[in-house]
Amino acid sequence: MENKKLGFVILSISIVASVLAFGFMGILGRQTSSLQCYPTNECQRVESLLGLSHIAVGLISFIGALGIYLLFFSTSEEAILTRLEQDKNIKIGHDRFELILKAMDDNEKNVLKAIKEQEGITQSTLKFRTDLSKAKVSQILTDFEKKHLVKREAKGKTYAVYLAENF
Repeated sequence: MENKKLGFVILSISIVASVLAFGFMGILGRQTSSLQCYPTNECQRVESLLGLSHIAVGLISFIGALGIYLLFFSTSEEAILTRLEQDKNIKIGHDRFELILKAMDDNEKNVLKAIKEQEGITQSTLKFRTDLSKAKVSQILTDFEKKHLVKREAKGKTYAVYLAENF
């Protein structure tokens, strides 16, 4: 929220500065017209001030653009911290999953990876994806349930298998 407040303040300042700069440029333009600007010292002073006013308009435009960016497009620190926290939790979950896989045999690894790839996979689909028998898949899933790694929910004549909440 601080970025939005800062953006609003900067945008307000740039609008006020723009009004002042364009007013000053109008006055200089009228002086140029009234002097009919022949190469005199007075005309050179007016022309140099007019050149500086163009630079001022460029700076004011930059400040205004910065204010608009901060007001509408800048992400706040809270959003960045939330995103970093989510990324950290995903990495911790992935590391935990890899650590659990190291303690398993190949069949168990294949079953758990298939469940992770497709949440809610049915036992019959799991049987085909892992190329294991129905009894072996059922035995592995029963062991996983005892270890609180997966949960099964009835889905027709088979079960849908989900990773437990701690993944």
